[in-house]
Amino acid sequence: MIAAQDLHTEFQFAQEAESHLSSDTDLEDPDGKNAKTGKGTAAKKGKKATGDKAKGGAAWRAPGLGRVNGHYQENGMENMTLFEVVKMGKSATQSVVDDWIEAYKNNRDHALLDLINFFIQCSGCKGAVSGEMFRHMQNSEIIRKMTEEFDEDSGDYPFTMSGPQWKKFRISFCDFIAVLVRQCQYSIIYDEYMMDTVISLLTGLSDSQVRAFRHTSTLAAMKLMTALVNVALNLSINMDNTQRQYDAERNKVVAKRASDKLELLLQKRKELQENQDEIENMMNAIFKGVFVHRYRDAIAEIRASCIEEIGVWMKLYSDAFLNDSYLKYVGWTMHDKQGEVRLKCLGALQSLFHSRELGARLELFTSRFKDRIVSMTLDKEYDVAVQAIKLLTLVLQCSDEVLTAEDCESVYHLVYSAHRPIAVSAGEFLYKKLFSHQGPEDEGLPRRGRQSLNGSLIKTTVFFFLESELHEHGAYLVDSLWECGSELLKDWETMISLLLDEPAPGEEALTDRQETALVEIMLCVIRQACECHPPVGRGTGKRVLSAKEKKTQLDDRTRITEMFAVALPLLLSKYCVDIDKVTNLLQIPKYFDLDIYTTGRLEKHLDALLRQIWEVQDKHTDTEVLEACSTTYHSLCNEEFTIFNRVNITRSQLLDELVDKFNRLLEDFLQEGGEPDEDDSYQVLATLKKISAFHNAHDLSKWDLFNGNYRLLNTGLQNGDMPEQIVIHAMQCTHYIILWHLAKVSEGSSLKGDMVTLRKQMRAFFLMCQRYLNSINNAVKEQAFTILCDLLLIFSHQIMSSGREQLEPLVYTPDSSLQAEMLNFILDQVFIDQDDDNNSTDGQPDDEASKIEDLHKRRNLLASYCKLIIYNVVEINTGADIFKQYMRYYNDYGDIIKETLSKTRQIDKVQCAKTLGLSLQMLFNEMLSELGFNVDRSTSAFCGIKELSRRFSLTFGLDQMKTREAIAMLHKDGIEFAFKEPSPQGPGSPPLNLAFLDILSEFSSKLIRQDKRTVHMYLERFMTVQMALQREDCWLPLISYRNSLQAGGDDDTMSVMSGISSRGSTRSKKSKQATASKRKLPEAEENSCSSSDAVWMNREPNAQTPLMMHSPHLTSTVLRDPKKMRPEDSYTAAFAMPTEQHPHQPAPLQQQQQQQPPQHPHEAAIDYNTQVTWMLTQRQQAEARQQQERVSVQYAKMRNHMQQAIRRGSGLMEDDEEPIVEDVMMSSEDRLEDINEGMDFDTMDIDLPASKNRRERTELKPDFFDPSSIMDDSVSNAFYLKCEESWLFRNCSQCFNVLKEIPSRKVFLPKDEMDDGNLNGEKWTAINDL
Repeated sequence: MIAAQDLHTEFQFAQEAESHLSSDTDLEDPDGKNAKTGKGTAAKKGKKATGDKAKGGAAWRAPGLGRVNGHYQENGMENMTLFEVVKMGKSATQSVVDDWIEAYKNNRDHALLDLINFFIQCSGCKGAVSGEMFRHMQNSEIIRKMTEEFDEDSGDYPFTMSGPQWKKFRISFCDFIAVLVRQCQYSIIYDEYMMDTVISLLTGLSDSQVRAFRHTSTLAAMKLMTALVNVALNLSINMDNTQRQYDAERNKVVAKRASDKLELLLQKRKELQENQDEIENMMNAIFKGVFVHRYRDAIAEIRASCIEEIGVWMKLYSDAFLNDSYLKYVGWTMHDKQGEVRLKCLGALQSLFHSRELGARLELFTSRFKDRIVSMTLDKEYDVAVQAIKLLTLVLQCSDEVLTAEDCESVYHLVYSAHRPIAVSAGEFLYKKLFSHQGPEDEGLPRRGRQSLNGSLIKTTVFFFLESELHEHGAYLVDSLWECGSELLKDWETMISLLLDEPAPGEEALTDRQETALVEIMLCVIRQACECHPPVGRGTGKRVLSAKEKKTQLDDRTRITEMFAVALPLLLSKYCVDIDKVTNLLQIPKYFDLDIYTTGRLEKHLDALLRQIWEVQDKHTDTEVLEACSTTYHSLCNEEFTIFNRVNITRSQLLDELVDKFNRLLEDFLQEGGEPDEDDSYQVLATLKKISAFHNAHDLSKWDLFNGNYRLLNTGLQNGDMPEQIVIHAMQCTHYIILWHLAKVSEGSSLKGDMVTLRKQMRAFFLMCQRYLNSINNAVKEQAFTILCDLLLIFSHQIMSSGREQLEPLVYTPDSSLQAEMLNFILDQVFIDQDDDNNSTDGQPDDEASKIEDLHKRRNLLASYCKLIIYNVVEINTGADIFKQYMRYYNDYGDIIKETLSKTRQIDKVQCAKTLGLSLQMLFNEMLSELGFNVDRSTSAFCGIKELSRRFSLTFGLDQMKTREAIAMLHKDGIEFAFKEPSPQGPGSPPLNLAFLDILSEFSSKLIRQDKRTVHMYLERFMTVQMALQREDCWLPLISYRNSLQAGGDDDTMSVMSGISSRGSTRSKKSKQATASKRKLPEAEENSCSSSDAVWMNREPNAQTPLMMHSPHLTSTVLRDPKKMRPEDSYTAAFAMPTEQHPHQPAPLQQQQQQQPPQHPHEAAIDYNTQVTWMLTQRQQAEARQQQERVSVQYAKMRNHMQQAIRRGSGLMEDDEEPIVEDVMMSSEDRLEDINEGMDFDTMDIDLPASKNRRERTELKPDFFDPSSIMDDSVSNAFYLKCEESWLFRNCSQCFNVLKEIPSRKVFLPKDEMDDGNLNGEKWTAINDL
């Protein structure tokens, strides 16, 4: 037997060569085909040819199959290891285990050695335990040896590898352990050798800091524990049976009592008790040695395996494990940070609560952890939330008293969740709680009707719907209850009875509010039954229905038609004046099967329905009701059905009456003059609303309504006193007229002159709406703007797509005035502060719902205009006024602006980039107008613009080649803007917009190396000699922008001087090589374009490097003749110098440019050698002067700092090896003192780091070559050399001569690209081992 304290000692190996086990009948080899071999040497990995491997797994019992040294052989050739056989999975697990048992009986040391190597190899270890190690080494020594032989370069092992083979291997691995214990349960597991060795090995491996060992051994130990639980359960059953037999025999009279049988039963019970005690010791050893430590492992998969298995133990052997000592681990782990582990906890508890008997024994646990389970219904992991709700449903089935009303209410509201699995689970909980309880008094109730059981349940549904106060989400409630309560919901007969029948004596009638809710639920149920898909927001799309679902759908639709064809006219008659009820009831006919009106001889009910619709439209002027009437007529007027003529006649009569009435009222209304009469205005508005609603779904072209509506709109413009609602509906009606006219022209069914008429009407209406944009009424302006956006999109150039070139005369392009007016409308009506719109017209503050509605309306207006930009209806640069609002109105419109920006970039990358630059320039000009000419870069306005530019920069992505030209054009425009205006303070002062370069520097990182040099050269065209020498604070934007352009081009130069990258790692030679290869990869890609370019980029800076050199070719122009180069092959054309004279430009260059013909930015590329000669000469002279003036001062500074650095000690840090292990346990501050204490512990909150294997803990050691580490005070051998301009030292031979005088030291020089070490405007870098 195994004691818990013996688990961490060495292996206890017996030295006898032969096993003295007594074989059980179930352990015999039935075929006698396994050869008996002697004791061999250490096991080695066997290899064989591919052809042999293909058949090795299936040849376990073939003739000639035997074992030597724990390896399976075939025909005398070494075959496969136990790991390889299990991995292939071709042999039955039973036969594999039987062969191993036979080998164990022959030579248990060798068989056990094979099993040990099986666990080692399953961990992915390349090593193997030899016979010598097996006999003489201790447990910890063997594990240490295997750790050293583990593959350090790989973080994968069988249980983490992907693919079907490894998933199957995990299953085979678990099956092998289960079958092994089951086959050995009668003798071998009690020999105090096999199980002792295996449990000790697994316990030691589970405590390893190597993740693969820990994971594999923990899973094996848990599966071994599960198998032992099954053995213990069988022993317990046998003991009970033996005890009953013993008691029965003992209770017999003395004459009939068999003393021999009593003695045998007593001996058998004693043996079973001994075996039970031994199994319990094994289980206790595994539990305390493995589970207690690993259930809070650093790896979530290990924790999940532990919790999953303890749930199995409690379900299988509830008498031993279903108590608080084991349940507490599940309760604590429900607070785990990983959703996978929390999911296993809920699964374990669900398996227990499925049984009412087991659920009744969980009262203490439920009372202790109920609040945690309820809170998990709002878990951020949807799968966890679903399982938590299902667990509460099971708890509810076990006992109604456990969950309080507050607990239930926290689940009730989840039926409105947008995530459908959560909503369905919550609907099942709601159904079990409210609808599944039937008392004795409900047995005699009828099945259908108002007095039925369903009647009371439907009332309960209505009450719940009203109490939730989410009346607009009835479709979500129905969808949540559909899977569990569809039979109840589809009881339309009872619903109709509740609405039409009078209540019985003593029965409480439904209130008006409850009847409205019932009508809404009834409509939602009809929609769900006929459409068979969840409401909007709960599904990814329409799924394919099965044959059974299609049949159910057709049957439901037939029932709906037969039932509501009769009941709907009665319902409309009863609720004719109720807007909400009528609107919902009128939507039911569109789900009818109209053939049933004829086949079922229901024409009289159709006539009744048409009469009720006529009456409804005559009594109502509400837009929703009128549109519902129009939609119902449209559904019934289907030419495929025989009822079409009957419905069409009624519809024509109705429209004739409406049009005649409108024309008569319009003449009287327009001839009155002066202020219109209120009654006449109401009559005109009511008729116009009805015509507009019907024109939306029906073609009224034959009534020629355009002239009347146009006259009405024109009169409103001239007089200015037209009621706003009349103007709004007149514009809407005219909009429908034009669209129906366009549909006829597009189909080719119109007359010859219809296109000319449509063109005239369309253009006249465009001008009318444009004039209404200047109205003083906001509602009228919004209507005009919305219609303009729709019509501009419809009549754009895309109208000719899909082979409709004949519609070209109808294309309408908005002029600049219309674009400007629409843009001004957006700026005035959309981009307004909340404080400006927080009061209603009557001076009372709007409630929250009104604010949300107003925001929704403004979002629609902005989206309508942005569609014009996306579809290239208006110019892209008009989006600059939209893009500049991105940061200020991010919460309200950020998603719309971002999507517009993305779509615009897909249309034209260059123009989109220019638009972004224009938006930044507009903001900069606005800032100047507010704050004055002296720009303070620390102000919130400037920081906001800079942050916006950073956001814009991020939208260009990581592929610099795709956005190369766009970024170059953005820099070109930005440079020109920065030097556009001279300083108002006179010569010698920076240009007015120079601070814009600081904003523009946010885009420098998006330039590739060649383009950085090109942009830098273009920048220096605008610079004078005096500008290059300025160092005042007002010139810092220019300095920082130049540094940002020089950063990328100097990487090669700095790496040549330093030998390694300043950000590299020197922990090992392998890491150095990897770092170097990563650094050189982009250089290789860029230098492959041109050999001459590579030489120019990688030149070594020295005193002899000539400043006057050939201009670098861009990637797209290399090895090409500049004269033959196409414009799109080079980006240098984007940087053509403007022909006008610049105030800051020197005279020689101005004269040179005056001699050149003006070029368009997209014309042929120009030669840099002729344009930058003067600039390069001036730069060479300036550098020479700066060298002479500063070399002596810098030399003294360098001497001083270097001497101080030398005194401070040796190098930064010696090379250190990375750790090969990782911390696997939690912090000890939450460690439990006694794992078997009661339930009074606080629940654990496990917060574990995400780690993959033992090689992933490198973050525990600081990177001593990281810039942040360099700037730390703890760095001893470091000194900082302050330089005002980094390019001086890269071209200064005296400076580098000074550095060479200090051997083997770490020297830190300024470099403009290291942002981590930015101190007071100077930037630093490291040059090592000069």
